[in-house]
Amino acid sequence: MPLRLNIRRKLTSRSDRVKSVDLHPDEPWMLCSLYNGTVHMWNWQSQTLLKTFEVTELPVRSSKFIARKQWIVTGADDLNVRVFNYNTMEKIKTFEAHSDYLRHVAVHPLLPYVVTCSDDMTIKIWDWEKNWDCKQVYEGHSHYVMQVVFNPKDPNTFASASLDRTIKVWGLNSAQPHFTLEGHEKGVNCIDYFAGGDKPFLISGADDSTVKIWDYQSRNCVQTLTDHTQNVSCVAFHPDLPVIITGSEDGAVRIFHSGTFSLENTLNYGMERVWSIACRKGSNRVGLGYDEGSAIIKMGKEQPVASMDQSSGKIIWAKHNEVQMVNVKGAGADGFVDGERIPLQVKELGNCEVYPQSLRHDPKGRVAVVCGDGSYIMYTALAWRTKSYGNALEVVWSPQGDYATREGPTKVKLFRDFKERHTLALDFNVDAIFGGAMLACRSGQEFVFFYDWETGAPVRRIDATVKNVFWNDSALLCCIASDTALFVLQYDKEAVALYLEQAGNEDDGCEAAFEPLYEVGERVSTGGGMGGEVQTLHHLDRRMYLLGYMPKDNRLFLVDKEFNVVSYEVLLSVLEYKTCVVRRDMATAASILPAIPPEHRNKIARFLEAQGMKEEALAMASDADYKFELAVQLGKLDHAYKIVLEAPSATKWKQLGDLVVAHADFDLAIECLSRARDHPALLLLYSCQGNREGMKQLAEEAAADGKTNVAFVCRLLLGELPACLALLHDTARVPEAAFLARTYLPSQVTEMVRVWREELATLNARAAESLADPAAYPNLFPDFDLALLAEHAATPSRTAHRGAEGDVGGGGGALGEDLIAAARASGLSPADLPPPPAPAP
Repeated sequence: MPLRLNIRRKLTSRSDRVKSVDLHPDEPWMLCSLYNGTVHMWNWQSQTLLKTFEVTELPVRSSKFIARKQWIVTGADDLNVRVFNYNTMEKIKTFEAHSDYLRHVAVHPLLPYVVTCSDDMTIKIWDWEKNWDCKQVYEGHSHYVMQVVFNPKDPNTFASASLDRTIKVWGLNSAQPHFTLEGHEKGVNCIDYFAGGDKPFLISGADDSTVKIWDYQSRNCVQTLTDHTQNVSCVAFHPDLPVIITGSEDGAVRIFHSGTFSLENTLNYGMERVWSIACRKGSNRVGLGYDEGSAIIKMGKEQPVASMDQSSGKIIWAKHNEVQMVNVKGAGADGFVDGERIPLQVKELGNCEVYPQSLRHDPKGRVAVVCGDGSYIMYTALAWRTKSYGNALEVVWSPQGDYATREGPTKVKLFRDFKERHTLALDFNVDAIFGGAMLACRSGQEFVFFYDWETGAPVRRIDATVKNVFWNDSALLCCIASDTALFVLQYDKEAVALYLEQAGNEDDGCEAAFEPLYEVGERVSTGGGMGGEVQTLHHLDRRMYLLGYMPKDNRLFLVDKEFNVVSYEVLLSVLEYKTCVVRRDMATAASILPAIPPEHRNKIARFLEAQGMKEEALAMASDADYKFELAVQLGKLDHAYKIVLEAPSATKWKQLGDLVVAHADFDLAIECLSRARDHPALLLLYSCQGNREGMKQLAEEAAADGKTNVAFVCRLLLGELPACLALLHDTARVPEAAFLARTYLPSQVTEMVRVWREELATLNARAAESLADPAAYPNLFPDFDLALLAEHAATPSRTAHRGAEGDVGGGGGALGEDLIAAARASGLSPADLPPPPAPAP
């Protein structure tokens, strides 16, 4: 039976003749070697040309990614191999490799080797870790060597195809071929190894228009494919899918089943001759190179073939024809971590007779059905023994264990206990069926028709573009998913039962069967039924597929295309509570709340906040930081104050202090800012209030905390100039201290100059000698004696005591007084003044 792979073209690029294509193993990039001497690198996801490498003026016949080095390597008709860094486009190496045209380059999957073949009839291995030295030369072909390919199952061997009509298999450590395969009537252009399973197959294409599959262990031709009408230019075994892909100068790409060798599909995109095919492991995308450009096609779906029994936690998946089982229950002994890969022990169940394209457990987890190649096989889930089989494109289950098969567009059968019960009377073509409380049959993009499992009678037709149908466990809600949205319907079981009892026969069925609830503009990949509202549970960093939900463990399990399983905690009680909140059914929500564990209260609080219910969120939250946040948003200062008292934090005290300042509660603001040690804010507050006592305390605290700038400003505003001078001296700011003394405390200038000179002498003696002391050089400091008199006159007013709410900066009236003029008019001299105070320490 056919594979029925859905093939879609994802990228088409028109260009000059493309002689080879290659796909990057990790990035969505395709490398195209052009006959005009350039190499293009395309991003097939964004449909953009990323880079163009101007290699040579002659044809580039082959280029490959070396992903582990971030290189590309090219071979061209100018006899040279070139290596580029594909990130920087820097040319790493150029060297002459052969004496005639280079036909192909291949990269060893593990070792630092590149293999080249040429029209000079030789094959050479180059070691890039030894400056691209030639490690080995292979001779033995008598005509052009067209391609070389490493054996993925034994990388120490590789095969070569030649126009001498032979295929030779070589080893890395021997210049002589291991053996030669002969059978083509004309030159062999291309070869590839089979990477999957245990079949020792090699495929070749030749100018005799045939494709041959060889068993390289028995050295016999297993099959010859004669579907092409002209030279076969490229062949490939897909590394994941059971297909052989061949390209020819007849312009056709043909796809064969690798197990039966039957022709599955023929692609002709009108781009003339086909020259190259590239596949990538772990992906169903295939690159094609043509005379008129290149293309990317997608074959089938990348969704992993896997199914989970939600009661036992056992997962069965299929990798090619190999079927394996894992158990997530045993893996979760130490507890699951949300989003982290679960380490699983894999148990081999055996091989499947068909290539699995879908796999589903029955509702009880006792049987699993595999569909593929147009057939289905039912196995016992534990021992993996065949229970039943037949022809079907797909099989779906009812909640009671009945199942339905779709054998073709007009043939759907219902079974119970592995025996046929009904064949649906269909007057339309069915292209998909879906299980659940009712059997759903889809007709293309037009409509879906629901049928009763028990009688096979039609129940309801819904006109919609349907991609999938999901039911919740209670069978009360049905979700119809399209490519752009999902529609949630409420199912009325009683109305349907009455309709069937009365043998209703309307064209569209029972109108009361479904009642639309709401529509969500989201695209659904996989799903299952759990709740009654749409809620975002987690954001994923890659594409994942739903396996199932285990109610006992409150965990949702997902798998990616590499069969990595992750889980997330999802409590039904939380979902039910959120659903009630969304519906504003707060009474029911309150009744559900006691069933929710305390550790989930913060998540619920954040949900309530998102719903605009901040008061309820504050009452629900248990995390101190989050509660403080909510209290601040709500302006509940007393509540926030109590929270921060219980869980002190400098950041919270500062945040609360700023908030209470805005509310003019200055006493509380001072307490908060003091606890936060926010000295600049306190300086601003005290200076605005004229709070001398607060300013004194702040000066001491700031100095103790090393905030000397704040301490200095405090002392200056308080008029404590000697303390300012001492602070500058103690913090090694002697030059600034000297200038402060010159301006405000002339009596201390001599001492500050002495200290400054001593410190400067250790660095520059001449500079230290150039410092002048006003006492020694009065001619350099005119009116210095008057400055001393002014200092003496200003000191009493500066140091006078003021009340706590007085003017911090000193008497406002003194600002307009000219102290120098008053000193000059006094008739006094410095000699008449009392001795100056002791110098700063």
